[in-house]
Amino acid sequence: MRVASVPSGHVYVRHIGRSDGAGAQRLPDPRPPEAASEQQWWPPVMLQPGWITQHADEFDVFHVHFGFDALGPDDLRTVVRELRAANRPLVYTVHDLVNPHHADPGLHAAALEVLVGEADALVTLTRGAADEIWRRWGRLAHVLPHPHVVPIEEMGVPRPASAARRVGIHLKSLRANMNPLPLLPLLAEQTAERDLQLVVDVHTDVVTPGMRNHSADVVSVLSTLERLGHVEVHVHDYYDDGELWDYFRSLALSVLPYRFGTHSGWLEACFDLGTRVLAPRIGHYHQQEPDVLGYRLEDGVPDPGDVAAALDVVAEGGRWGADPGWRRTQRSVLAASHEAIYSSLVRGSAT
Repeated sequence: MRVASVPSGHVYVRHIGRSDGAGAQRLPDPRPPEAASEQQWWPPVMLQPGWITQHADEFDVFHVHFGFDALGPDDLRTVVRELRAANRPLVYTVHDLVNPHHADPGLHAAALEVLVGEADALVTLTRGAADEIWRRWGRLAHVLPHPHVVPIEEMGVPRPASAARRVGIHLKSLRANMNPLPLLPLLAEQTAERDLQLVVDVHTDVVTPGMRNHSADVVSVLSTLERLGHVEVHVHDYYDDGELWDYFRSLALSVLPYRFGTHSGWLEACFDLGTRVLAPRIGHYHQQEPDVLGYRLEDGVPDPGDVAAALDVVAEGGRWGADPGWRRTQRSVLAASHEAIYSSLVRGSAT
């Protein structure tokens, strides 16, 4: 089975394939002309007009995951038309019911109307998301959970003893769905009360005047927080994978400062490495893995009692996280499940 995945190189897509390389074979991502590195797959060439028509004899199934952020509904209708003309089925995995990178949900909503409406088979990660898809579009989606993010051999690496008292919140580059300002002072106050260390990470572009994601409000809050003895503020560029795994291992809890969203690969990476997650009670984060800690949002403001209860759980200690053997088995099951969907479509069966 030959699959044109959009993209192929993303960690999620790699880990729904068999670890031994058998089974469905995914075409490599064509390198965009403007790519800065061999690893860059965006913007995806496979979604450009004409690519499907020119390469239809190279794949049996077309599977969309990510990468259509900047495409309008007409662009996606062109993709569908080319697939129909080539008699190639379309699978769409609904990762995001609202795009975490878009302040205005309109473009993504329009894209979903095409992809969800026209796909020959739908996949999503949680039962809650599948229910929402049914309510909105009357379409059934296969529920196949998120695979491991961290390489399985990294899961057993020991965590430093200091991690047990460290609570982290990573602002990254302040993408559209982030709202850390109400959380930061609350976390600073409540970690101090429990003798916990608060670790705040942020990318360089947020604190540097003139850069695209600069926020004077965030800089002001961080300047206040870093005067506190129990708060560390780390400014840096993007972590590579190894640095990110070490970052997660250094924390007992990772707090997600999101104001909207659906699913989270960050949450899954934390689960792989045994770092607890505190996520807002929005989207479907809390169905991804058992016992994800949660806080309610009221007009964008976190509930202090919910945050306090989560920090009490962290202060008490205890284990949380994925078993490597279970993640290995899960990957095999996910690979077989996707292959069954592909085979059914190629045979012309309804899914």
